[in-house]
Amino acid sequence: MTTHHETPPSDWIVLVHGGAGDVAPERRATHADGCALAAEAGAAVLRAGGTALAAVEAAVRVLEDDPKFNAGTGACLNEDGQIELDASIMDGASLRAGAVAALPPFKNAISVARAALEDGRHVLYASEGAARFAVSKGFTPAKLEELRTDAALERLAQVRAGKAAAGWAGGTVGAVAKDAAGHVAAATSTGGMVDKRAGRVGDSPIVGAGTYADDQTGAASTTGTGESFLRTAFAARVVTATHVPALGPMLGAALEAMTARVGGTGGVILVDRDGRGAFARTTASMSYALVRSAAGAETEERGS
Repeated sequence: MTTHHETPPSDWIVLVHGGAGDVAPERRATHADGCALAAEAGAAVLRAGGTALAAVEAAVRVLEDDPKFNAGTGACLNEDGQIELDASIMDGASLRAGAVAALPPFKNAISVARAALEDGRHVLYASEGAARFAVSKGFTPAKLEELRTDAALERLAQVRAGKAAAGWAGGTVGAVAKDAAGHVAAATSTGGMVDKRAGRVGDSPIVGAGTYADDQTGAASTTGTGESFLRTAFAARVVTATHVPALGPMLGAALEAMTARVGGTGGVILVDRDGRGAFARTTASMSYALVRSAAGAETEERGS
């Protein structure tokens, strides 16, 4: 079953997700609260006249620092018991983007991706090359023990024992925003799949699959079965379809079409150039939160 939701146009808006999956009902409120803190961090940037790009980075950093989610602190572990991080960020005004894939432990992969965007020489850095780039930009590597949590160790053991799926209930995190100047941006960060093969890269760091932003249309961030979003260039597809009168049903139909064609489940958040916000999911839960401003009045939402 597909669940979808949308909001009216806004002067500015930030919308975040904490990952599509199946969070236990008794824990869903805490995940929504975590998203609300992230949305407020992004809203603080927009409220002060900052850019959508700065807002999505600020929001995702909060989610990366929250061990409930599968990004940064608390990220899932691969087949070697290691953390490999994927993240990307895109500016809809210039179509500049930055991304890292299979990055060894760093506290905030999204900020390394932002540094790649600002550097401008390349879009995507991977593995040890990504780590070398991060260090060259002043980031300090983290020890595995600093980011690894007991919950991640337990989940790895459960997956290996066949007692749990390789997905992560907290899931990938992401944010999309439109600022008061009319610019949009998107950002996504993840630890990937539990017990994934070393070097596996999902959709999150891939521009057009997990993250996309274009001022002419909108911005999107995805979460779920990464291989399916990769194979369908999902984020770019839905961003180019924002001309429709109802964004929520469009996103739901796109997820259903993906599942019918290549399998997989998940969710997506989107803002369009008019400041409409929307999300859809085909999973039991996807924590989210938003803050929007229209005609000088602010509205907040959260849920899972």
